[in-house]
Amino acid sequence: MADWVIGDVHGCWETLQRLLERIRWEPERDRLWLIGDLVNRGPRSLEVLRWATRQPRLDAILGNHDLHLLARAAGKASARSEDRLDAVLAADDREVVLEWLRRRPFLHRIKDTLLVHAGLLPVWGSDEALSLASSASRRLPALLPLLTRKPRPKWSAEATGDDRLAAAVAIFTRLRVVRADGRPKLSFTAAPEAVPEGCRPWYEGSRLVAEGTRVVFGHWALMGYRREPGAVCIDSGCVYGGRLTALRLDDDTAVHEPVVADEVSAMEE
Repeated sequence: MADWVIGDVHGCWETLQRLLERIRWEPERDRLWLIGDLVNRGPRSLEVLRWATRQPRLDAILGNHDLHLLARAAGKASARSEDRLDAVLAADDREVVLEWLRRRPFLHRIKDTLLVHAGLLPVWGSDEALSLASSASRRLPALLPLLTRKPRPKWSAEATGDDRLAAAVAIFTRLRVVRADGRPKLSFTAAPEAVPEGCRPWYEGSRLVAEGTRVVFGHWALMGYRREPGAVCIDSGCVYGGRLTALRLDDDTAVHEPVVADEVSAMEE
């Protein structure tokens, strides 16, 4: 039995199936986690969701594109030009797959590893982050309108109620860098080499390192597969012409599958 985590799938159904063959995944024995952004950009989001709902030992973390799908389904967000979600929204079984997606967590702990789609504030310990994530999951329907409005709620130690939870969700699903004082800078979307002066990747100086906890995350396609002290990025930019990555938590084996050509989408910020 193995614990596997797979990076951002983005509707790349065929690539996902090839990766599962490559790692010799045994669905009745192995535990499989998807790190978020199961849908959108790629062509076969509906197939990914239908397949995921049928797997006995599969779970997933919610990502920003998954939240966008849920917000569109709830009438809380408008379509974007790059969206490829119509098949999901028009499906006869849309409520089945959407209800499954709604019930996925923002954060999950496996022994000494935390799974999150994008990032965590450096000052958060694992218990605080898990508590925020659990509270946000319970309030998800009420948070969707807050997450889609502009400007989005900003994190502060003084924030309360749904504004606080919505700001935490934005961090879980969108964060790449923080400012020198630890405040999130959610507008940054570029490569790690372009991090502006006065900012740093969110995992640098994280309290979790002192706890002995590492974080496995996705979202940062321009970073690609990378290991850092206390953190591992497994978004290898599959849908943008890169690879889909699987990480076996038991021994840190990483396996990569090149994207199938007809599943590639253009890079968007």
